[in-house]
Amino acid sequence: MYQAEFDVVMAYFARRTADPQTAADLTADTFVAAITSFGTFDRTRGTARSWLLGIARRVFAQHCETVSRGRDVVVRMNGRRVLSGDEIDDLVGRIDAERKGRELVAAMASLPALDREVVELVDLVGMTPKEAAAVLGVSSGALRIRLFRARGKIRDLASKGDR
Repeated sequence: MYQAEFDVVMAYFARRTADPQTAADLTADTFVAAITSFGTFDRTRGTARSWLLGIARRVFAQHCETVSRGRDVVVRMNGRRVLSGDEIDDLVGRIDAERKGRELVAAMASLPALDREVVELVDLVGMTPKEAAAVLGVSSGALRIRLFRARGKIRDLASKGDR
């Protein structure tokens, strides 16, 4: 029976699991259970194949329950759910962006007040240099020079944080 039905049982598990090793383990568990309970096999109720696949179905259900319990234990122990690869990549990206954001805030804070206002009006509020110059009461040329220098300081301070 083992040789005749091995491929059928193995294929049953291969279709249900992504891991060939897990499929092989479940196949072995199925045949161990079949040997243990061979006395209950009744040819009048069906074929050996249907009996084996019934056992395989129960073995797979137990496997799924065990895997689920294992995940539940991990969640309870950690107090968190397991993250997928995409969620981890997203989290790493957000952490990196947060770090860069803090560096930019620190760089902005280190600027003189007028330079900080110039950068805020042009780069954060979205004003043109001419509009920002009018708000601050300085010439457009002076504002452009301040903006160029302030951006350079921010860039220098931010690049020091990347090292």
